[in-house]
Amino acid sequence: MQRIGQGCLGVLLLVLSLGTSVPVVAAQRVLIAAVQFPPYVVKPEQGKQRGLLAELVDSLNRIQGDYQFDLRPTSLNRRFDDFQNGRFDIAIFENPDWNWQGIAGTRIDMGLEDSEVFIARAQPGRTQGYFDNLQDKHLALLNGYHYGFAGFNNDPEWLARNFKAQITYSNESTLNLVLRGRADAAPITRSWLGAYLREHPQVETQLLISTWVDQVYRHYAILRPQAPISAERFRQLLQELRDDGELTRIFTPYAITVTPRVAGSSAAKHAAD
Repeated sequence: MQRIGQGCLGVLLLVLSLGTSVPVVAAQRVLIAAVQFPPYVVKPEQGKQRGLLAELVDSLNRIQGDYQFDLRPTSLNRRFDDFQNGRFDIAIFENPDWNWQGIAGTRIDMGLEDSEVFIARAQPGRTQGYFDNLQDKHLALLNGYHYGFAGFNNDPEWLARNFKAQITYSNESTLNLVLRGRADAAPITRSWLGAYLREHPQVETQLLISTWVDQVYRHYAILRPQAPISAERFRQLLQELRDDGELTRIFTPYAITVTPRVAGSSAAKHAAD
């Protein structure tokens, strides 16, 4: 009996030793481009990323353990080269019409919509008709951004010739040019304007805000071909966040529309057009 007991103990110790030697598979790191643009990406504080993208990344990491999503800073104009050179794996809050033509990758419909509205200084007698003709006005336009009224042409020289455009480098500087009378009007992102006016409610009475929108754009994620996560898996994770209300919690306070569901057949497509 003693020998049998010792034999069983030896087998048990062998099994335990084998079990502890099984390697733990580390989560694969997935890098997401972070282009500073409030409220999506806000300037970090004490090294910590802030904004809607940071919230989305936290949620993606919380619901699974196979992938570790992290942010990698890039710039508006540099992001195309960084994407193709593999400095990050996913560009988020993009649109295929924004100079992504010809760049290979998978376009994933995120089911999120934002828009651009026009602003001008509020003045006695000035009505919505003020926005009917833009070509006779001095416009403030963000560098590198695509606008529907300009046929999505973001070339600064072309915009300056055709719309008397003054190029700016932040929504806040655009707004200030309008408020100070140095620009007649400007398109501005609805989500940014809503966030700004919540913090500065006194400014709203100084503005005439257009009731029509220059463009409504659908947000896409663009996966590079060598990304460690598949388009199907990333789409599944987004759907999980949609189903449990997490996307609504993050985005609707900023007037960003969250659609109930994105059809799988059209949610992703490979493109280099």
